[in-house]
Amino acid sequence: QVQLVESGGGLVQPGGSLRLSCAASGSIFSRYAMGWYRQAPGKQRELVAVITSSDSTNYADSVKGRFTISRDNTKNTVYLQMNSLKPEDTAVYYCNARHTIFPHLDYWGQGTQVTVSS
Repeated sequence: QVQLVESGGGLVQPGGSLRLSCAASGSIFSRYAMGWYRQAPGKQRELVAVITSSDSTNYADSVKGRFTISRDNTKNTVYLQMNSLKPEDTAVYYCNARHTIFPHLDYWGQGTQVTVSS
């Protein structure tokens, strides 16, 4: 079992930056691929970025060049640095952990709200 707790959301003006954090506990963090997803009102949840256990990364086209995902296995934490934020980035952001070998071991955090507005 893995517990995930997100933090760092809030209200920011267009063009601003935020850094989200997701702290994991309960299992061996380094064996999990970690991802950030988001869900805007009336829309489906979508992948924002993912980082594998070997530090390979992948991003949604809409955030490439603006967002950076990283992980610190010594702190059991994954981060999402978000720069040049746009109103369309407004959503609830969720942290996800999926085991590298056993993908049915799949866990979600409770989500953190990001609002980009002037």
